[in-house]
Amino acid sequence: MTNDKLIIGGHEFTSRFILGSGKYNLNLIEAAIKNAGAQIITLALRRANTDSNENILDYIPKGITLLPNTSGARTADEAVRIARLAREIGCGNFIKIEVIRDSKYLLPDNPETVKATEILAKEGFIVLPYMYPDLNTARDLVNAGAAAVMPLAAPIGSNKGLVTKEFIKILIEEISLPIIVDAGIGRPSQACEVMEMGAAAVMANTAIATAGDIPAMAEAFSKAIQAGRTAYLSGLGRVIDNASASSPLTDFLN
Repeated sequence: MTNDKLIIGGHEFTSRFILGSGKYNLNLIEAAIKNAGAQIITLALRRANTDSNENILDYIPKGITLLPNTSGARTADEAVRIARLAREIGCGNFIKIEVIRDSKYLLPDNPETVKATEILAKEGFIVLPYMYPDLNTARDLVNAGAAAVMPLAAPIGSNKGLVTKEFIKILIEEISLPIIVDAGIGRPSQACEVMEMGAAAVMANTAIATAGDIPAMAEAFSKAIQAGRTAYLSGLGRVIDNASASSPLTDFLN
């Protein structure tokens, strides 16, 4: 499995767990790196300072790829401005596009997301757009220059799991870019399931941040993601309707 790399925008990663930035907690960051092996951590610029004496960036070691997001943007133009600011202050070329106008369900605005993706991809950003899983939108994102597609599994922070499972399956089957499942994954078993389906990676935050034992849950997610990826690569066994003996004992029973 050492040669099984996650490749995003020409950059290689050995970990397929990405830490989201919804609930920043310094213990969570440490656990994500030490226990889950995270190599990519998202960063919301408006949350970089937790108080006057602390800065999240001070707790993220060198070698970790920062994935600034455009959290708070309500239009493509706002997302573009946030992305440019992130690059100017030294966060690099990776950017996660979040354009959300809906304040109740926090669902992404797919058309505005496509617009922002096209603008930023032309400016040399490695764009990872967060989107509601829709095949036509995903195809538009590919054409706009996205480096990956990040469909939600369920509303942000809900821990409801694979609510959009069937739509994510379609994206995995039809889109050539890495499909990184983002938002709503609530349990390691759900992370494993989506990796078995063929997802390239899983982003999680709330499920780990709200666990009773954050380091243990981070490790559980890491193992579940690895197990799901291994199962996918190995070729899952067939599913049949009728019982089928796995050994030649049926003759003896007859």
